[in-house]
Amino acid sequence: MTIWRFDAIGTRWEIEGELSSDDRAAVAAEIERFDREWSRFRSDSDVTRLAAHGGRLTSPDAGPMLSLYRELSTATAGAVDPLVGAGLEALGYDAAYSLRAGDPVAAPSDWTSLVSWSDRDAEVSSPVLLDVGALGKGRLVDLVFGLLAYVPGDLVVDAAGDLRVRGSAVRIGLEHPFDPTKAVGIVSLQDAALCASAINRRAWGDGLHHVLDARTGVPVQTWAATWAIGADAMRADAVATALFFDGGPELADDWGVEWVRMTTDGRIERSADCRAELFVARP
Repeated sequence: MTIWRFDAIGTRWEIEGELSSDDRAAVAAEIERFDREWSRFRSDSDVTRLAAHGGRLTSPDAGPMLSLYRELSTATAGAVDPLVGAGLEALGYDAAYSLRAGDPVAAPSDWTSLVSWSDRDAEVSSPVLLDVGALGKGRLVDLVFGLLAYVPGDLVVDAAGDLRVRGSAVRIGLEHPFDPTKAVGIVSLQDAALCASAINRRAWGDGLHHVLDARTGVPVQTWAATWAIGADAMRADAVATALFFDGGPELADDWGVEWVRMTTDGRIERSADCRAELFVARP
């Protein structure tokens, strides 16, 4: 297989498969479309417009993503919330990447009273900043994967560790969150998706990183890294976020998603059905 490497949505992509120039153009167009609608880091995005003026966003992703967010929010008692963007900005993870932290900002207690949606539209009743980081990259991996469904042979769509595989099994290391030269385990992935999240991926300052509890606006402290294996990348991505909070394992079980998570002091947990070979001892 050929490997196409490129940068998009602030991360490194690798797509393995027999892609034509038309395939690549279609992938680039779909990523641009998604980014233009949902990125809080772009001044010209629909999300930025809603944050400034309120109104409506028309997108085929509105229904699938926000409906899944509702399940995420319910399962984690509000810890995962698409209005966490204001909290991230308050800590310095803003569109300008200022990385200058102020006081924590909690998300509104009931985000569904401010955000409404249908299959293809989202509307906010007042200016609020949407952030779909808990599952958005997984959603985009699925969209790109679907665009390439007709490509013959094996296919791997990998967005910096959030990936989906078709065809031959691929062995993937689970990167140690405190030492990228090591792995905490290996998983053999076939016709499935694997998504990961870790507090070291976007970290700045003492104890500051991108995984916030939306109820407090404060970065989580107990869990360092999570991995989730599911049939599609959006649900795997969502579970990888939920696993930082109480309720995450139960949601994964409901959705049929396997998982591994590691504490900040090096202990590891896994779901009963998890296929990963782990190198780190469980408590």
